[in-house]
Amino acid sequence: MHRGRRFVLTLSCPDRVGVVAEVAGLLARHGGWIVEASHHSDSESGRFFMRQEVRADSLPFDADGLRAAFEPVAARFDMDWQVTDTARRKKMVVLVSRQEHCLYDLLASWRSGDLEVDLAAVISNHDVLRGVVEWHGAPYHHLPIADKAQHFTAIGDLLERIQPDCVVLARYMQVLPEWLCRAYAGRIVNIHHSFLPSFAGARPYHQAYERGVKLIGATCHYVTADLDAGPIIEQDVVRIDHSDSPEDYVRYGKDVERTVLARGVRLHLEDRVLLNGNRTVVFS
Repeated sequence: MHRGRRFVLTLSCPDRVGVVAEVAGLLARHGGWIVEASHHSDSESGRFFMRQEVRADSLPFDADGLRAAFEPVAARFDMDWQVTDTARRKKMVVLVSRQEHCLYDLLASWRSGDLEVDLAAVISNHDVLRGVVEWHGAPYHHLPIADKAQHFTAIGDLLERIQPDCVVLARYMQVLPEWLCRAYAGRIVNIHHSFLPSFAGARPYHQAYERGVKLIGATCHYVTADLDAGPIIEQDVVRIDHSDSPEDYVRYGKDVERTVLARGVRLHLEDRVLLNGNRTVVFS
């Protein structure tokens, strides 16, 4: 069923009485038809989080008009906030190395229209996946690593031209420099092949095998300068047993990685993830 054009309002602010009433009251005064509403009060951080979807055709103004009308409320409650318009398709860039399973899943979802996003570029430090990417109709950029500083500068230049809403590391096996993490903070989504914070870093399935765990998993998280330590968006696990080898772990894990990354990317693109320090509030 077609959902129609929506304006999505997300916000966080110091928790206090009256936030919900003030936001709902403003929308009601302008005839705003709220079709989805979520909020959360976090006692640990003392902050309040909210996400509202409003039918665009119920309001007498466009997204800029809603922003202007909301500005006094945001200032009064010291809010971090944004309004997005579902009529504007978001732009996504995917970084990948040699492993293709997560990329295949994203390409299929994008090509079929299930993932409503403009896939602006696929960037790789290898050229082995060019054929499948271009067959799907996406632009492919091969940026080999002869010099890492030059490689990341080239990526930064390309991202600067595209201005993506989401940068997906789909098993891109390089550590991003701190300056790139800062420039796109809250927009770089990574899939790590373990149930973080367990087994961060390289060869996590082999680490899990050596430890003898009975569950392995995958974690979709935002990228920060601290390796595999950014705010977590989504996770899942699969059960294994003593008869499974490290190669079995890898094979089982690929299925989990695909689904966890797909869910995490969708949650991000739909503005359902709000940052709460190094944690997240996810309105699924």
